[in-house]
Amino acid sequence: MLVEDFSQKVLSSNIVNTYVATAFFATLIFFVLNANSYTPMEMMTGVVLVTIAFKGISNMMLSLIILLFNLKPKDDSVDFERSASNVNSLLNELSLQKAKIKTNQNLKE
Repeated sequence: MLVEDFSQKVLSSNIVNTYVATAFFATLIFFVLNANSYTPMEMMTGVVLVTIAFKGISNMMLSLIILLFNLKPKDDSVDFERSASNVNSLLNELSLQKAKIKTNQNLKE
């Protein structure tokens, strides 16, 4: 759950897409500047292959970020919030039981 949230935040920040788009446009600029050395088919193939390669590299980078990022402090805070929620629910149940007992005592009198 925690890793999924973290990876969704990384993906929604569009860092990976920016990286791939930068590689795509850099490759296009390279081929435009060297247009006299390459045929159009070589340019198109080169752009597609470089874009696929950089997409693979970006996926590996995302995997390494998730793998190497220390999620222990966040995990501790999630555990604390879960425990606090449990304690609050138990206290609410206790106060409801006390109110029922008082109501029953008042009805008996």
